[in-house]
Amino acid sequence: MISNLDYVTLQQIWWIICSVVGAIFLFLMFVQGGQTLLWQVAKTDTESALVVNSLGRKWELPFTTLVLFGGALFASFPKFYSTSFGGAYWVWVLILFTFIVQAVSYEYRSKHGNVWGRKTYELFMFINGSVGVLLIGAAVGTFYTGSAFSLNDMNQVTWQYTIAGVNLRGLEAAFSLFNLSLGLFLVFNARVLGALYLLNSIDLGAFSALEQRLRKAVLTNFICALPFLLYVVVSVLLRKGFGVDEEGVVSMVSFKYFFNLLALPHLLLLLLGGIGLVIWGVLLGALKDSYKGIWPAGLGTVFVGLCVLCLPAFNGTAFYPSTYDLQSSLTIYNASSSRYTLMVMTYVALFIPVLLAYVTYLWKQMDSKKLSTEDALDHEAY
Repeated sequence: MISNLDYVTLQQIWWIICSVVGAIFLFLMFVQGGQTLLWQVAKTDTESALVVNSLGRKWELPFTTLVLFGGALFASFPKFYSTSFGGAYWVWVLILFTFIVQAVSYEYRSKHGNVWGRKTYELFMFINGSVGVLLIGAAVGTFYTGSAFSLNDMNQVTWQYTIAGVNLRGLEAAFSLFNLSLGLFLVFNARVLGALYLLNSIDLGAFSALEQRLRKAVLTNFICALPFLLYVVVSVLLRKGFGVDEEGVVSMVSFKYFFNLLALPHLLLLLLGGIGLVIWGVLLGALKDSYKGIWPAGLGTVFVGLCVLCLPAFNGTAFYPSTYDLQSSLTIYNASSSRYTLMVMTYVALFIPVLLAYVTYLWKQMDSKKLSTEDALDHEAY
């Protein structure tokens, strides 16, 4: 059956698969969000141990999912991978660096003979959860705002953005108000998810003060996220987009993404449904006594992430546009691997449900018992 799929369908399928992985990564950034909450919600050494060790159960998941996302893009859309990672490499190097120091922090924070002290590694965790997430949002924002690059006939990328003769190699993405707003929204949304996850994973019976601080953090960070979300949504609806005609010619189109939502109503449903689920999760975590707000809020984040990643890629739109040379812009059709490669990868992708079932089983086993003080303070604690 897969062998009968045409090339265009395979290209669309693989952008959707990559988008699903990216959207799941946005949910898993509750780990990063929880890290930025550590100094705010944990007021004692015991509370700090509970928070860090609860997050420590899952810290590998966003790291490996980010690597999987990059690997999937490399295999299915190598032209995008070489253009973005090869041209805008400074922003990606900084993102990866924040994840490296995160891994080091969980490994050495409680090691015997730690001469730097726990606060140093906790600072590294904060940097990963703030700077790292902000830069990821800025990088995703370039799908809408574009980047200043050009491609020659050999598909060699030249990054054109300079300030005082210095080529910033992608760091200029953080200077865009839209990109920055998207990044800040992701930071605050990750903090909301982090607080909801900690409410769900820690046995808070003897820590009522910690529970109240976590519930307050859910509401506070959601309120902080709203202005950035509103700006991003309104800006997307009103801004010009990078349209591609049947001959592959790229041009600026007014209200392009608004028309994409009308032409692809399932994306509009994902956006509205996702926002609604996040609000539901916030209400459960902030105003109710429930500990399960992470699940609707997490699913809502996945839905919104799918909309954000798919909206600039379909309905004749360049998903990685060039502001320097419009015709160098990348679409899912001119940036993908060959039909044979995508077909072989699709056969391999049939095992994804098995992998998801295994991850779900492991998650359930790890969280079958909520984290207690004894678990957090044992000799293998983070």
